Parts: sequence; structure tokens; C-alpha cells
Amino acid sequence: MCEADTSIINLQKVCYNFKNIHDVKLVYIIKRKIGVVFMTKNKIMDAKIALDSLSIYRGLLQDKVLNKFNGLLEYILSEEKEISTIINTYNDFYYCLTSCNSTNTFKSYIINCILFDNNVFSKDAEIKDFNSIHNCIKSAVDNDLLCLEKIALLSAEDIKSYLKETNLQWDFEINAIMSLPTWDFEDYTSSNSQINNILEEFDTAEDWSLCTKNLADFYKENGTGIFAKYKGFVWEKQDKVGRLKGIEVPDPIRMSDLIQYDSERKIVIENTISFLKGNSANNVLLYGDRGTGKSSTVKAILNEYYNEGLRIIELQKMFIADFSEVIRAIKSSHLKFVIFIDDLAFEDNEQNYTALKAVLEGGLESTPKNLVIYATSNRRHLIKETHSGREDEIHSSDAMQEKLSLADRFGITVTFLSPDQNKYLEIVEGMVKKRGLIIEKEQLKKQALVWEMRYNGRSPRTAKQFVDWLEGQLN
Repeated sequence: MCEADTSIINLQKVCYNFKNIHDVKLVYIIKRKIGVVFMTKNKIMDAKIALDSLSIYRGLLQDKVLNKFNGLLEYILSEEKEISTIINTYNDFYYCLTSCNSTNTFKSYIINCILFDNNVFSKDAEIKDFNSIHNCIKSAVDNDLLCLEKIALLSAEDIKSYLKETNLQWDFEINAIMSLPTWDFEDYTSSNSQINNILEEFDTAEDWSLCTKNLADFYKENGTGIFAKYKGFVWEKQDKVGRLKGIEVPDPIRMSDLIQYDSERKIVIENTISFLKGNSANNVLLYGDRGTGKSSTVKAILNEYYNEGLRIIELQKMFIADFSEVIRAIKSSHLKFVIFIDDLAFEDNEQNYTALKAVLEGGLESTPKNLVIYATSNRRHLIKETHSGREDEIHSSDAMQEKLSLADRFGITVTFLSPDQNKYLEIVEGMVKKRGLIIEKEQLKKQALVWEMRYNGRSPRTAKQFVDWLEGQLN
């Protein structure tokens, strides 16, 4: 029999032996204490059983926060407990929660774990109609959501109250437990409206099992796992193993932040919209002078169309040979992916360009319909050409044609040229207006022209650098 149960039985015996009418108040206090202990113990045991009962969402037990929480419940429900271990186990969980949790409340952390879990239900919901998902799976999800709700509703005060009533003998122990931090912070608000909507559904539902259909709709619209959690990714390698890494804080630039080059960007936007609608779309090469906004255009495309199912994967030139691995990572998703290769250029003796040619043209492994390539480059033909290369090659014309054919494999080439003086000044004026800076027009023109002569020449990037400096001066 555990210590808590022994304490409760002793309290019950005390209550039974009270005969004197003057002890009614004390009897009431003791009975109330018994009720509190029973109630809090039941909540804690319910939460522990709920964790053990997870089936479809059982992978959440591997989450480090929930794993620490599970260990905390196991220990405080065990027969032998020691105050120092209680405090350490509690704070291990709390530290893990606050370190990993940008969502503040424990409840919202659990809901986010549900939204971004990769399991048989989320995968089915992404590609199937809700009614086509097997009823056994949906029933298991209903039960898991009820279990996760019990876990989410267990508060720090429940745990501290239970420990205070059953395990503590000395004032210093009670003070130590009652001063433990709580995790009942303010409600979480996401910058993603779709996540906010599903959070509100969970918040207002009579119980979480009623959210199964809404959860399936979320997976349908946003994908599963990391594809639901992030909108931008980078392909990286560790110990020769490649993987997609989500970008926590992508560049927030929007199309409205970009000034001039509207006709150039319109071509990219129209191709992207066609791609998102499931129509034919081309791979795009954004070629032109440095600092003209080629990369910014691609980043802004992501922020404009993320809510319509667009994701971007940045692939460095050195990893182009991994293209088949990237394809396998995304081809089963219904979302649309832009593979973004920034500052693409090859040296004359590099052979990596043949791998890119195979992808653009279509190799033995077909490129999925949910993928297009957007690349930026300062070189029109992407490969550095030298006179020595032409002289050394016996069939020089064949070699030249092979190199020139790489750029031709992009269906669309959009050219971004450096602005003339008037266009440069219009970009500067537009940026100054957007930031609400007050400066006399002639003075602005004079300083902007001095800046571009002293530094990097005329370009939108130079204009931004000048306006950044100007804003600092004016403030």
C-alpha cells in the first residue's frame, strides 16, 4: 500500500472515532482533506493512464517534454518518494517545457504536438477524404484526443496540492513544493491563422474527441509533420546523411515590400499560381545583376502563397547530387514544393551541372508534379566559360552546346537588370515612403546618388542599404 493510501486510511479512522459534537468542525476539515487527496490523486492517475493509453498518437511519448512529464507522474505516484528527487524531477520537466515551448501553456504545447505529429491518421487525412478513413482509425483518434485532453488539463497546482497533502511532514518541505513554478501561462497565439483556428476549435470544444474532423481538415490543408510546422526548409547533411531541416524564422519579406521590377515578378507569380492550381508550370531561372531582388522575389513568393499549400526547400549547389533523396522526401505529400537554388553557377571543370541537367530534363526517376525548381544566378548560361576550355576540347562546339543547354532547360528565364538612375531613385523614394521617413526630396536625391557612387553601384540592394543608413541618421 502506498504512503498516500495509508495517510487517507489514518484520516478516515480519525474521523470515525470522533464522537464529541465539539469536534464537528475538525471532522469537516479532515473529511475535506481526504476529498482533496482523493480528487487530486485521481486526476494524476487519470493522466498517467491516459499517457499509457495512447495508440495512434503513441509517438508523442518520445517527445522529450511529454517523456519528462511521464517520468514525473510515475515518480509522484510511486510508493517511495524523497523530497529532493520530487523537486528535481519536477524541475527537469519544467525546464524542458519552457526550453522547447514557444507556445507558453502546457495545453497549447500538447495541441501543437498533435497538429505536427506524423502518424497513420495524419497521413491518411492529408490525401484522403475524411469519410474514406477507416472507422477503427477514427475511433482510436477520438480516444487519443480524450486522453491528451486529460493530460493537458492536469495543472501544476494539482500536482503540488497532492504532494502537500500526502508526502510532506516539515514546513520547509511544504514551502519547497509550494514554491515550485507553474506552467499556467497566457494563452498562445500563432502568426499562422490556420493554426489559430484549430487552437480555438480545441479551446471551445466540449471535449477534444469532437475535434477529429477539424483535425483531419487541418492535415488536408497543411500537410503533416514538419511540412505542417514549417514553411521553409534547408537540405543539410550530417555524417553523410541528408535531411530536411525546418527554418524556424524565415525571411518575412512580402511582395508589397519590393519596389519596381513588377513585370519581372509578375512572370514568376503567374507561374507559381499555375503550379498551385495543379496546372502545367515551368522551372524558372531568375538571372541578372547582383542586388536586383532575385532571391527576395522567391522568398516573398513563399510568404504570399504559404497558406495555399506552398513550401520552399533551399538546396545548396554542393547538394545537387542529392536531388533524388529530396524528391523521395516530398513526393508523397499533396503540398507544392519549390526547390530554391540560390546563386547558381558552375566552374568550367565542375561536373555537378550534369546532375542538374538530368533533373531539369527528367531522368529515370520522374520528377513529381508537386515540385518545380526556381534558381537565381548572375550568369546567363550558369557555367563559367574560358578560352582555354574551348581550345583544349577537341569537339569544342559540342562541349559549348552541352554547357549552354543547361540554362535552356529552365522553361522560363526572367532577367533582372541593374536600374538606371531614375529607377534607382524611385526605389529609394519608395522605401523612404514605406518607412515614413521625412526628408526633403532634393536632399534625398543628392545623398542617394553619393551613396551609390561610394559603395556598390545602383541596385535595389544598394537602395535598401542607403535607406537603412538614412533611417539611423534621421532617428
